[in-house]
Amino acid sequence: MYTDMAATRETPGLRDLYRQAFLIRGVELRLLELFGQGKVVGTIHTCVGQELSGPAVTRSLREGDLVFSNHRGHGHYIARTGDVEGLVAEVMGKRSGACGGRGGSQHLHKDGFFSNGVQGGIVPVAAGLALGLKLKGSNDICVVFIGDGTLGEGVVYEALNIASKWALPLLIVLEDNLYAQSTPRSQTLAGDIGKRAEAFGIPAAACDTWRPEELVAAAGRAVEGVRAEGRPRLLVIGTYRLKAHSKGDDDRDPAEVRAYAEKDPLSVFAKNHPDEARGFERAAAAAVAEAVAKAEKAGDPVPPGPARDARPLGPRSQAAPRPADADPEGGRDARPPASTAPRRWTRTDLSCDRPVVALIREALARNMERDERIVVLGEDVADPYGGAFKATQGLSTRFPSRVFNAPISEAAIVGVANGLALHGRVPVAEIMFGDFLTLCADQIINHASKFRYMYNDAVRVPLVLRTPMGGRRGYGPTHSQALEKHFLGVPDTMMLALHGRYDPGKVYDALLAGADRPTLVIEDKLLYGQRLSREAPAGFVWEHTDEPFPTSRLRPSARADLTILAYGGMLPHAEAAVSALFEEHDLVAELVCPILLYPWDHAPLLESVQATGRLLVAEEGVGFAAFGAEAASALVERAPGVLRQLKRVASHPHPVPSAASLERAALPGAAAIVAAVLEMNIHGE
Repeated sequence: MYTDMAATRETPGLRDLYRQAFLIRGVELRLLELFGQGKVVGTIHTCVGQELSGPAVTRSLREGDLVFSNHRGHGHYIARTGDVEGLVAEVMGKRSGACGGRGGSQHLHKDGFFSNGVQGGIVPVAAGLALGLKLKGSNDICVVFIGDGTLGEGVVYEALNIASKWALPLLIVLEDNLYAQSTPRSQTLAGDIGKRAEAFGIPAAACDTWRPEELVAAAGRAVEGVRAEGRPRLLVIGTYRLKAHSKGDDDRDPAEVRAYAEKDPLSVFAKNHPDEARGFERAAAAAVAEAVAKAEKAGDPVPPGPARDARPLGPRSQAAPRPADADPEGGRDARPPASTAPRRWTRTDLSCDRPVVALIREALARNMERDERIVVLGEDVADPYGGAFKATQGLSTRFPSRVFNAPISEAAIVGVANGLALHGRVPVAEIMFGDFLTLCADQIINHASKFRYMYNDAVRVPLVLRTPMGGRRGYGPTHSQALEKHFLGVPDTMMLALHGRYDPGKVYDALLAGADRPTLVIEDKLLYGQRLSREAPAGFVWEHTDEPFPTSRLRPSARADLTILAYGGMLPHAEAAVSALFEEHDLVAELVCPILLYPWDHAPLLESVQATGRLLVAEEGVGFAAFGAEAASALVERAPGVLRQLKRVASHPHPVPSAASLERAALPGAAAIVAAVLEMNIHGE
């Protein structure tokens, strides 16, 4: 039931609550002063006026509980950790900060406390942390703090639905300060806040910071209710922000602010208990002064070393957190730059006559058997359906507690997977069509890819995100795109593109054994039905580099006239073009096909182009600003003068049509590759 706390009471026994609140206010006011002095850069969202919320909630938490906060999270951080020195140094951008100066005001992490500045997106991540606690079998809970403005984000409701259906131990604390940045809630929010949660079967209660004893009681009941029932709850805390949204941007009516300042709970306490209030203020001032002095002595963070080609880590038995000083050059295990020396190529037996989808399914099963941390989630992934392309069929029967059928909520699926990864699980999330990656881009770009670095290397995010990509099945404009280029190059991620000339099961074995960062795996739709037993064209052999995620090449026995670069679903078309060029035009091409698209090792391609001097790039997506452009620029940058001719083949720059004839014309195939090679006029040089 959505209830409103009743009469104001006195506050005996709440001295520690006020002590914490005065400490929080002292920190916030000093940070604003430091900003005015130029000692803090960027932004600061203070919680002056809202200080009681954090202490009221966290005083009922215990050691194993987790907290996820938002851009206005200083008070929550201090209330949960007591780490004034780490907070002040972090906001000042100093080496001794809670996150080494990497995260700043909005991105904090310590001892089970997390925060991120993208409010809506933190709710499914917190739900994922709660799911991790539930799978662990603990009686711990997760608390996520949001603001009233966050209710405009659709992903919040995706997360509420999942939290309720999956019975997650999640407490959503909504601080209702009446404004979404500068806009009054009355202009942005329809309906009743509590009833929004109740629509999902989530109990809601209300209290406020002007009646501290009722606030503490309501918070305690909410925490213990989640813990006892193992189900989510919503606690709405009415409050008011006395300072600007961020530093000095405040357009509110001054009379309104003054009215709330007069009933500010800390001001009321100081009026009624002046001696205690002065004692709290003196203690806060001393703590803040010491924190500032230590931060200034600590010095600035050490910047990363020179730019290098990122290299994936090798397999490890567990995606464990690393100490903050693991890598002084940037927080990642130091790896040598990609070598330009020739790679060691090997031939692999491709006699398997089972479809690729079976190899993927078997790899997932054997890795789930090997590692109980691996969980699978997505839409329709459980039996009897087993995924839209049947890649997860049988897994839920074999591992019933580790496969989760999710609602149609792509953002929440990846957000929950992020939380699971932060909690030490290895989530394998399936997005039914690659086109739908756009719906979860925020979770990939603003959450998963940033956690490891901005939390100073204290966490890992071993998230595996599988998705079928590409066209040629007549699914039309919104289910046939090749959108991988939009996610290439996101820092601290990997992207793999499976193909039919290397066992995808081996790829998943290597990935799941050593997962240490968010990894997007592209699985072409036509790949699922292919078999690995096809013979190589006459006069050619397939070889692969000796790496976990190898580059493959179709090497001719004769000297090659040009190099063709393709990946994923373009490989069979490029291979057919190689045969046609050889048999019909007396042109010899060497075909290079990487699995690891990012971070990309240019050396195998450079090795080939150094011999041929010519490169044709074939990819299914729109060619502008795509992988082929990056590949060509890498060659020009690293080996000037080697590349004498360049040609690119890609799809037509319009949506993929549904009609079979139009789709064939829009997407590049073997004929388009052959025509492009002939335009290079190789024999005429």
